Amino acid sequence: MVSRVIPVDPFDLVIFGGTGDLARRKILPGLFRRYCANQIPTTARIIGVARTQLDKKAYLLLVRDSIIEFSENHKVNKKYLETFLLMLDYAKVDAQGEEGWAELKDLVRKDVVNAYYLSVGPGLFGEIASRLKKWGIATTESRIVIEKPFGRDLSSAKKLNAVLSTHFNENQIYRIDHYLGKETVQNLMAVRFGNLLFEPLWNSQYVDHIQITVAETVGVGGRGAYYDQSGAMRDMVQNHLMQLLCLIAMEPPSQFNPDSVRDEKLKVIRALAGVKSHHIVRGQYDSTKTEQSYRQDAENPRSFTESYVAIKTEINNWRWAGVPFYLRTGKKLKTRSSEIAIVFKKLPHSIFEQEGEKKQNILAIQLQPNEGMTLDVTIKEPGPGGMRLIHVPLDMTFAEALGDHAEDNPDAYERLIMDVIRGNQTLFMRGDEVEAAWMWTDPIIKAWESHHDVPKLYEVGSDGPEDAMALIRRDDRVWRDLK
Repeated sequence: MVSRVIPVDPFDLVIFGGTGDLARRKILPGLFRRYCANQIPTTARIIGVARTQLDKKAYLLLVRDSIIEFSENHKVNKKYLETFLLMLDYAKVDAQGEEGWAELKDLVRKDVVNAYYLSVGPGLFGEIASRLKKWGIATTESRIVIEKPFGRDLSSAKKLNAVLSTHFNENQIYRIDHYLGKETVQNLMAVRFGNLLFEPLWNSQYVDHIQITVAETVGVGGRGAYYDQSGAMRDMVQNHLMQLLCLIAMEPPSQFNPDSVRDEKLKVIRALAGVKSHHIVRGQYDSTKTEQSYRQDAENPRSFTESYVAIKTEINNWRWAGVPFYLRTGKKLKTRSSEIAIVFKKLPHSIFEQEGEKKQNILAIQLQPNEGMTLDVTIKEPGPGGMRLIHVPLDMTFAEALGDHAEDNPDAYERLIMDVIRGNQTLFMRGDEVEAAWMWTDPIIKAWESHHDVPKLYEVGSDGPEDAMALIRRDDRVWRDLK
């Protein structure tokens, strides 16, 4: 199965923070892969912008080295690389001053799609947006892409939205969350709304509970100063996990277009129940003989910031009434895994005489490290000796199902940047969606701060704090194994 590549129109993409880590690791290698896939025309231009004193030759060398270093398992075609570099340019610009803006204006063409990717700290979003308009670089047709965090609370999110809306219309603003660009995340909607098999069962009558897990093996080393002001709740739950929950729980949109999809996601967020104090667990990884603690990585010996969160919540609507949603995310856990598990109810009655507990059907959607889906079903164990039942997964790992061509699929950043160029906002968050998410998150964080809540310590390489295990055990349920 060969993935179909739809070329985009010629464009000028300006990357603010063009020498930064995200640009070097993800954005520029991703653009190169799209160029190799013949999706980006040779008439496109990519302009790196930073305050670093570089000439064009030095910048091209930096980009060349970054693509070679961060193309992962993908072979770098040297001929393609040299022609790709011809599309690049560089401008030294002071985001908070006036230096370099006139030069940037001269570089940007007006007769092609213009997109501005703000791969910078959120404190610069407003400064850059205002100067793009002040200097006449951005027009009413331009698109602006901003990275999370979209504020650190409801108040700051509203201020950020207000600043952006002063200079750009909502249909020009692309709030990027790379989780929404993952192949499997998009397959959620295909599985739910493209098959008669699942949608009739997707409700409280048949679903026992839903688990959403994003587990990481890395700590906060290298970004401890930022993370210590954020924590897992702001960094992961308010955006990544919230978006996954929305896609799982939302009603079928009337059609697959940006506003219809985002309208339904917004309804889910607004229907989320408030979280009780005993339905949430905060954790912080501890030191071992070979590993530093969170506090050491963050260089803050008195930090109460969480590196782990587990939450039980519910959605107050007819479809999901009484169905618990269990969310968890953490750093320095035993394995890297992102998974959504829809756990269906047990059979009300079994005709088979079988020892042990009745098994449940589970649809598990794996986002990383290996994208795919499994459906746990009960079958007869092969061989004589009566009706012995076993539980087996029906496996659809994308790498196996699609063969060698699975590697041709664009990664999250590649797909989302191409959507920006096309003007498709379906996989990007809307301003009211961001504010609604903060409206749910803020009371949780404020309760921690007012009670001076101390995170529970957990071992590096474990499943997380024991209290998180108890959180779900109280409901006679268990977390799925991290694997």
